[in-house]
Amino acid sequence: MANDWNAQVIAEFRANSGQVGGQFTGAPLLLLRTKGARSGTERINPMMYLAGDRSLYVFASYAGRDENPAWFHNLVANPQVGVEVGTETYAATATVLTGAERDEIYAEQARLYPGFAEYEEKTTRIIPVVALTRS
Repeated sequence: MANDWNAQVIAEFRANSGQVGGQFTGAPLLLLRTKGARSGTERINPMMYLAGDRSLYVFASYAGRDENPAWFHNLVANPQVGVEVGTETYAATATVLTGAERDEIYAEQARLYPGFAEYEEKTTRIIPVVALTRS
């Protein structure tokens, strides 16, 4: 079950200063805190990120499924989010990127982590890239 898996990753992340093993060994990982679009309930999702000059970038890849993940829907409805990276927690504003900026950042993530290129090949949708900028 996804919620149990997320809960285990979240617990390991928090117990080990942001480091997680298994499929995430050595990968840059953050916890994204969003509010449910309808419920307003806090949701926490672990995900890989790409560090930029002023923002961290996350990718609504959903492993190449043809729909966006629920966290993306929540973030679009409520772009004020929380970020946990390493031992730091802060508020951020989420901005969905478009056009050349989106394409450049996604291409870099796919170059560094080829699984992201595979996700893009598996779906007809354009996988959203989201900038998380400290508030």
